[in-house]
Amino acid sequence: MYQPPQFRIDSRAECHRAIEEAPFATLVTRDASGELSADHLPLLLTPAGDEWPADTLCGHIARANPLVKRLASFQEGIEALAIFHGPQVYITPSWYPAKREHGKVVPTWNYQVVHAHGRLRLIDDPHWLREMVTALTERFEGERQRPWRIDDAPDDYIAAMCRAIVGIEISVERLTGKRKASQHKPLEERRAIQRGLRDEYGVNERDAASLGGISSSSFASD
Repeated sequence: MYQPPQFRIDSRAECHRAIEEAPFATLVTRDASGELSADHLPLLLTPAGDEWPADTLCGHIARANPLVKRLASFQEGIEALAIFHGPQVYITPSWYPAKREHGKVVPTWNYQVVHAHGRLRLIDDPHWLREMVTALTERFEGERQRPWRIDDAPDDYIAAMCRAIVGIEISVERLTGKRKASQHKPLEERRAIQRGLRDEYGVNERDAASLGGISSSSFASD
C-alpha cells in the first residue's frame, strides 16, 4: 500500500481501533499455484497479550468454500492479507475556497484503511467454532436492546450450522494503516470539506471530522 508520511497511521492502537470500528474484511490469500483468492467476512481482533504472543484475527468461512480445500494441506498456515475499510467518500473541488479564487483544483477521494499481514490457518474444531460464533454474535448483537443469543436457537441446529463452517485464525505479523483525509491541506480547506460532507452528503459529525482532517472539537466550533 502506498503510504505518504502525512497519511500513515503509525499507532498500533489506532490501527486496532480502526479494525474494531470496521470489522468486515476482505481476506486475500494465494494458493500453491500462485492463484489469488479474495473472500469477505467479519473478523474479530484479539490484541497481543500474556496469552497471545501476537495480534490475532479470527472468523469462519463456509466449509464448501474452495479455499478450505486449497488450504487444508498447509499445516503451518499460509500468507494472508486482511483489508479493513473504514469511512470513505468522494471530495468535490466545488467545496474548496481555491475554486473561487483561481480554479486550480481537482477532485479527490478521502478514506481510511488498515492492512493486516500474517499467517492464516484453518481450525476445524467444534468447540472452537461454537465459541467463535458465540463471540461474533455477542459482538454484533451487543448494542441491541434485546440481543439475539446462540442459546435462543436449538442446540442441535447450532451444532449443524457449525458443521457447515471452518474456522480461520490469522496471526498478525504486520499492521499498516492509512488515513487520507486532506490533513495536509490548509485549515480553511479542511473546514470547507467538513461542511460539504455534513451539509451536502449528510455525513454525521464524527465521520465528517475524520474524513475532513481536523478534530471533532474543531469541527463543532466551526
